[in-house]
This record gives sequence, C-alpha cells and structure tokens, in this order.
Amino acid sequence: MKKSIVVLFLIIFSSISKANMTHYNKYNKIEMEIFRNGELIGYNYYFFTKKGNKTTVTNQINFSVKLLGTTIFQVEGYGEEKYLNDQLISYVSKTLQNNKKKFVKLVFDKKKNIFNINGSSYNGEASIDNVIGNWWNHKILQSDSQISPISGSIKEQVVTLVGKEKINQYGKTYTVNHFTLKSKDMSLPKDKRLDFNIWYDQENFRIIRVTYSRMGNWEYRLKNVE
Repeated sequence: MKKSIVVLFLIIFSSISKANMTHYNKYNKIEMEIFRNGELIGYNYYFFTKKGNKTTVTNQINFSVKLLGTTIFQVEGYGEEKYLNDQLISYVSKTLQNNKKKFVKLVFDKKKNIFNINGSSYNGEASIDNVIGNWWNHKILQSDSQISPISGSIKEQVVTLVGKEKINQYGKTYTVNHFTLKSKDMSLPKDKRLDFNIWYDQENFRIIRVTYSRMGNWEYRLKNVE
C-alpha cells in the first residue's frame, strides 16, 4: 500500500511540476463558494484575462460570519496576479478584514530573479519558487512555501498525498487526489498555522474542495467553471 501511494505521488507531482499557464487558457471564470459549519457565508471568484503570452487572474472574495444576527468576522478583498508566460511578474491585493486594512504589492525583479514584497505583514525579498496562496492555482501543491494573498507573509509548507478518492459536489462526482497541506513549523500558534485538506482534479487541473478548522469548520467548494 505504501509503495503504491509513493508511485502515485510521484506521477501526480511530475504532472503538476510541468504545469503552466496554458492549463488555464480555456478558463474565463472559476467560482468557489465558502461554507462555515455547513452554512453558505460567501464566495471566492477568479477571473482570467488572456492577451498573447500575458495572463491576468483577478480574485474577488467576500464572506461574513454572524452570531445571533451580529457580524463577528468579515472579509472583503480584491487581488490581481499578472503572468508573462509562466512567470508571475506582479501581484497586488487589498483586503478589509474586520475593518482592518491589509495589503500586498509584489513585483518580480528580473535582474535579481527574486520577488520584492511590500505587504502589511512582510517587507523584503522572496524566492521566485514561492506561489501566491490562492485556490485557483494547483502549483500550490508542489511548492515548499507560499505567499499570503492577504498580507504578503511567507509560510513554509509540507504537502502530503493521502490517496485517490471520489467525492460528490453540487450533483457531480469527481475522481480526485486528496492532499494535506500543513505548516512546516507546527510549533506556530494554531491561528498562524497552515492546516488544509485539498481535493485536486488532476485531469482538469482544478482544486475541487478545500477544508480546514479554525473557529469552526470551513469549506471552499468549486461550484462553476466557465
């Protein structure tokens, strides 16, 4: 059993490592709905614009958590990733989290071959091996670290293949690979730690579902692709 999982892991990651922006040429929009404790609370949408060898991915997120009719947690944000071929060349985002402003401004420095980040939680340089931590991009499953799309902080991660599964969602059945994505440093405070379950459709290069537990049980579910 362990040997078969290792072989499957190598096949999957070999496929992902060859991933490029052409995998998303047929997509104009990816819609994900956000649930907390089984209740629909918001959405996360990604819009794709292509022009020659340039691709722009626009991210919109909006959700709110209410308790006894009072909003106790709310996030509204906008982000924009720009790629030249497969290279991320810039990323900007503005997010309002419980009336607190957070931001990221990332620029690719071609001469130094690094990212320069100015964010609400981090200012400095970063390796181009980092990926923006958004759920449209399956490259997040092959990276050793990710950049927070909200604050610009850099988080080291460990991705582990659990196995192949079938899941049902919005009346559709998907054959997927189930991964866990966790912080490399598990001594971090729980609210700062990465701890996700991710279900990935390898055939169509789509993340179908993401779950995690933090002040409740959260799910991001792929609802529609255009």
